[in-house]
Amino acid sequence: MVQETELKQKWMEGFDVVFGEDVETKEKTEFEVALDTTEVKDFKEGEVFKGLVVNVGQDYVLIDIGYKQEGLVPVKEFMNYDGTCKIKDGDEIEVYLEKLESHLGNLVLSKDKAEILKAWDKISEACESGTPLQGTVIAKVKGGLSVDIGVKAFLPGSQIDLRPTRYLDKYIGKTMEFKVIKFNKKRGNIVLSRRAILQEERGKMRNEILGQIQEGMIVKGIVKNITDYGAFIDLGGIDGLLHITDMSWGRVKHPSNLLNMGDEIEVKILKFDAEKERVSLGLKQVQPNPWEEAREKYQAGTKVSGEIVSVKDYGVFIELSDGIEGLIHVSEMSWTGKIKNPAKHFNAGETVEAQVLDVDVENKRISLGLKQLQENPWNDIEAKYPIGTKVKGKVKSVVDFGVFVDLGEEVDALIHISDISWTKKNMNLTEDYAEGQEIEAMVISVDKENAKFCLGIKQLEEDPWKKIEERLPVGTVIQAEVVRVTDFGAFVELETGIEGLIHISELSEDRVEKPSDVINKGDQPKAMVISLDKDAKKIALSIKAAVNAAATSTGGYTKEPVQSATLADKLKGFKVDE
Repeated sequence: MVQETELKQKWMEGFDVVFGEDVETKEKTEFEVALDTTEVKDFKEGEVFKGLVVNVGQDYVLIDIGYKQEGLVPVKEFMNYDGTCKIKDGDEIEVYLEKLESHLGNLVLSKDKAEILKAWDKISEACESGTPLQGTVIAKVKGGLSVDIGVKAFLPGSQIDLRPTRYLDKYIGKTMEFKVIKFNKKRGNIVLSRRAILQEERGKMRNEILGQIQEGMIVKGIVKNITDYGAFIDLGGIDGLLHITDMSWGRVKHPSNLLNMGDEIEVKILKFDAEKERVSLGLKQVQPNPWEEAREKYQAGTKVSGEIVSVKDYGVFIELSDGIEGLIHVSEMSWTGKIKNPAKHFNAGETVEAQVLDVDVENKRISLGLKQLQENPWNDIEAKYPIGTKVKGKVKSVVDFGVFVDLGEEVDALIHISDISWTKKNMNLTEDYAEGQEIEAMVISVDKENAKFCLGIKQLEEDPWKKIEERLPVGTVIQAEVVRVTDFGAFVELETGIEGLIHISELSEDRVEKPSDVINKGDQPKAMVISLDKDAKKIALSIKAAVNAAATSTGGYTKEPVQSATLADKLKGFKVDE
């Protein structure tokens, strides 16, 4: 008994009422008098009884239902959504008797379950018929919200709105309609849905909108979802796609840079497929098209400035105004052509000045030039280096097709491989030239329009083929050394760098199957010049013609005299390359 008394005293801490034989008897209330005068109640668990609020404590409310001892109800069952308590001492309320005696010896009561039992028929009917019930959101709980519909019910987070929402606090205190989608009478659980009502309303609106919607209409909508390729707009019952290309006349890196979830915007219906219920929307189409004024605003020759929005291998794009971009092609960046990779010279976000070269409104293109605002070095080159001028410079680089020479100008000159020697063939330039090597050459062309500055080394000397017919006229017999033998004949060196061909058919009067059978490299036969083409740089020789000529001159034949000379005789007084 002592232990039970201590437990009761501990349980009653915080309450103003004290039980015991020595406690001063308080004045009886009308409610107590009524209890005394009524018959003894049959208290059974699972039933609802009227009770009197004896004390509202911090955690529990003490309720007297006329039983031999009072019961406790958690104070949270009486709280409003704003944290205030609905009851006070002396209020008469109905409670549900869960247990006649807990481990502490007190009654276990519930105000919520009493209200559920009282309202159960109404809730059951609403659940079966789908009739909405009005309720007020009173608190945020795990997984959703607590709603007062006369009793406390649970609203899951997935059933709050058509779309998932993170911020539940904004719903607290709001009165809305809900549908009962699930209930358990035994456990007293009630599950609500606001989404079901919104879906029904959306379905009705959807049918109305589908009947009214037309291409070209301007409507209002709310941004429902944002993706990498665009945004979905809720038109009030049906969703439309606003593609990223239809958001702005200008460049849009990502839809989220322009739109936010929940934004209300005006859009134009670009395309409507009634069968598939698909709607394509445009935002830029409800705004003025900047290209309509571009022709007048950006005339050729106009100086403009703008921010670099994109750098490509072929050039950079400049934003001139909202929705208007121009391209500076890599070929229009420098007069010298030294800019090969724009990414090494320009960065996005930089501001540059350029000149308008061309405007194509139909294709929405503006061509810009950077070099046009700079002094053209080709103007000085043309005047400073007339054709035929001898110059000296240093080798800047050696490539397969020639040698680039630095003359101390912004523009490098090129000596093409074909302009290095009159006679040398199959040259390996890296063996003869190196970077930094001083070199002498002659200006052979300055093409300002195509940005080409060409020099030549061979032009410093006279072309040995120029007067070849004077030194080696057709009919001349000359003794020369064989430099190589091929399947079709033998080549002999007539002068330094000038060769002639003795075809296989001209090697002998007899039939020759293989030139190497009758002639070898290093041999020095006598051969006659039988044809000469100085433009094609080809000389044809014949051993058998030389032999026949010699036989004719000794055998008494009557023919025109044949000129004959050794190689040394023909080269007397003629300057050749070492």
